[in-house]
Amino acid sequence: MAAAKIGIIDYGMGNLGSVRNACDFLGLRNTLVSAPDQLSACDAVLLPGVGAFGDCMAHLRDHQFIQPLQEWIQADRPFLGICLGLQVLFEGSEESPGVSGLGVLPGQVVRFARAPERKVPLIGWNQVRQARPACPLFADIPDQRYFYFVHSYYAPEAAADYAAGLTTYGVDYVSAIWQGSLMAVQFHPEKSQQTGLQMLRNFATWLEEQSL
Repeated sequence: MAAAKIGIIDYGMGNLGSVRNACDFLGLRNTLVSAPDQLSACDAVLLPGVGAFGDCMAHLRDHQFIQPLQEWIQADRPFLGICLGLQVLFEGSEESPGVSGLGVLPGQVVRFARAPERKVPLIGWNQVRQARPACPLFADIPDQRYFYFVHSYYAPEAAADYAAGLTTYGVDYVSAIWQGSLMAVQFHPEKSQQTGLQMLRNFATWLEEQSL
């Protein structure tokens, strides 16, 4: 049986190079998906993201990905969002007022409050507390490990049932999501050294288990 194929969404922005390099380094079967009709050949979708919420949604709309991604997630098919790929799962963001997200999770993404002791954006390493250690992404990863973050906006619903990982930066916020086959992380596993690579490996292992 061939290994499961991960489709990395190429919508004209995002950290495609580093994400794909990490997948290739791990030997994960992957392909760039630049049009919705290519999704049918994939077993999972990976949505990376770097930049502004509104720009991301505009690019997804221009590439006609919005409805196909909504349908993919609503069908509980394997999905992994990274950084902005987590934020666009929500209904909207303070970063881009009036711009609708994918809306598969309720609520709004908000901006970190400025404070003398905290720079915005958060750029660098921070810990992730495993709110739901059974999340497949955390297999063989000890609690409170550090991951690499770059963001100014965050998902605030730390008590929500989809919150699998939490991080503190002046406030507790959702840094990992797990709801059925929907997973997403606010940090960059592809830039988080061995721990991040283990997380990508975990996603692929879980994906293979789903296809057995």
